[in-house]
Amino acid sequence: MRAFGSAIVSAIIAAFGFTGSASAACNPSSGIGLARVANIDTSNGPLFGEHTGYQRASNFLAPKEVVLTFDDGPMPGVTKSILDTLENHCTKATFFSVGRMAIAYPATAREILARGHTLGTHTWSHPLNLRRMKPEAAVDEMERGFAAVALAAGQPIAPFFRFPGLNDNAALLTHLQNRKVATFTVDVISNDSYIHDASRLIEYTLAQVEARKGGIVLFHDIKAATARALPVILAELKARGYTVVHMRPAANFEPAPGYEAQLAPALAKAQPTGKGRLVPFYAASLRPDAAIAPETPETIVAPEAKVYVAGANEGAARKPVPKRSAAHASAAASPGKLAAVSTAHRPPRREPQTAIGSGWTTPFSSGWITTTAAPRLRRSAID
Repeated sequence: MRAFGSAIVSAIIAAFGFTGSASAACNPSSGIGLARVANIDTSNGPLFGEHTGYQRASNFLAPKEVVLTFDDGPMPGVTKSILDTLENHCTKATFFSVGRMAIAYPATAREILARGHTLGTHTWSHPLNLRRMKPEAAVDEMERGFAAVALAAGQPIAPFFRFPGLNDNAALLTHLQNRKVATFTVDVISNDSYIHDASRLIEYTLAQVEARKGGIVLFHDIKAATARALPVILAELKARGYTVVHMRPAANFEPAPGYEAQLAPALAKAQPTGKGRLVPFYAASLRPDAAIAPETPETIVAPEAKVYVAGANEGAARKPVPKRSAAHASAAASPGKLAAVSTAHRPPRREPQTAIGSGWTTPFSSGWITTTAAPRLRRSAID
């Protein structure tokens, strides 16, 4: 991997003017930009990404193309910083939000869509054992997650889903297929769940992207280190000749009936009195196409239907996922590399802890979610 020192990182930050301001218009000459939009036809319930044991759809990315994805949010301070960085770089991403988090922070969920990004889901409460749960409980986790994110966003969302921990199985993939939902695993794992130093995260992520020459990249928008590292990662990807592809659904998702009434009281508590209002699921979608330059090329991705059989992809996927060892290896790298990271994109160290209906709180000091009313979420490099 090409190494560069702290002086060069500082120069990149100064040259691109990473201020973290949403009001700063993007600069196409310096930002990584957007190479094209991939309109995903989800009617056959396709599966994308390398890390799965099931038959996936063909790769729709060319060499040196990346898709930016963020899991587990929204978390206001971190997500806002990431949105600002993406805007400064004139590019777009896909967010796989947890239902409880979206209900807790509906304004941030709405902002994701208002800025022209794609919003999918990551279950209701992020259980890492989803594939081992009773089928009815697992389906409820998925359906409740979709309903919660759509309700919080106040408009239809994408029929895009990612399994927590990438723990899929044939029965749940078939359910999503019947619901016309595309499932996304990943090609490149940033390992930001375990690398808490932004300089090491930059180095590790770029090495993984280079090793595969692009692909669907996994980040988390609940990690402060990710927000700090992202400006330099995007600048360096541009310098290395990579481009960004934005995924957008050909049709919106229709939540299952019955969930809106269950979730509306929790959403009402999360919204300040007198501000905001509940919007029906099927209100007109913003789909702010104006946020994407009209000259941006668009392609259609329409995979054929697959029968999900365990082991269909074992020869090419199910690679061991590095966990803490990756963070340790990265930390052992030369201490002089990538030492300087923009502090302008540093989210607040701590936000006032906000009570949620489930009893969750979100201290930024740890960058993770804790709960007093539900089982504690375990950490995973691919959660």
